[in-house]
Amino acid sequence: MNIAQLNHLLGNIDIYLLDQILKGRFTKEMKILDAGCGEGRNTHYFIREGFQIFGVDNNPIAIQMARIYAQTILPEYDTQRFQTGMVEDMIFHRGAFDAVISSAVMHFAKNEEHFVQLWDEMMRVLKPGGIFFLRCCTAMGGIVEESQRTEEGQHLLPDGNTRFLLSESLLDILMHRHNLQHLEDPKTVLVHHKRTMGTFVMKKLK
Repeated sequence: MNIAQLNHLLGNIDIYLLDQILKGRFTKEMKILDAGCGEGRNTHYFIREGFQIFGVDNNPIAIQMARIYAQTILPEYDTQRFQTGMVEDMIFHRGAFDAVISSAVMHFAKNEEHFVQLWDEMMRVLKPGGIFFLRCCTAMGGIVEESQRTEEGQHLLPDGNTRFLLSESLLDILMHRHNLQHLEDPKTVLVHHKRTMGTFVMKKLK
């Protein structure tokens, strides 16, 4: 398979999500939600390979594009699986999904209260025994000392972006609240003097 073929298969998928796919974390029997899917870059492989992938995003133009891309990949794909909506208030019923993906979304939370609201809603739609894949900016790796905290509770990072940073203490609180356990060691990648990005793969215990 050449580079063009590989790109055709995978699109612009998050490399850390691809790592989980390669580990067999997802199966075609699972209902999977991409919470904050944008234009659906992390859904293209799942659509092409016949997975039951759904998406929600608060940007209607992004959802329109996600539907167009989906039908281009698979003409018979049900585009109503992509819905416009707020991640903190989704239309799906409790326990609707076997897996929830949140990739580079949660650090746009306005403050800690908003972050917790987003997390709680994703846990509501994730069934017991389900998988939660999270990738977001973290407060690990010494980045807090290089950042400036805003009045709202976000941080102005050295790279010039303002983000909410997930701390280890808040992570522990939310994992305990929702009976989550790590499926593999959490990882934080430090982009020197710019930002830190954490990847977490968790299971919601029954």
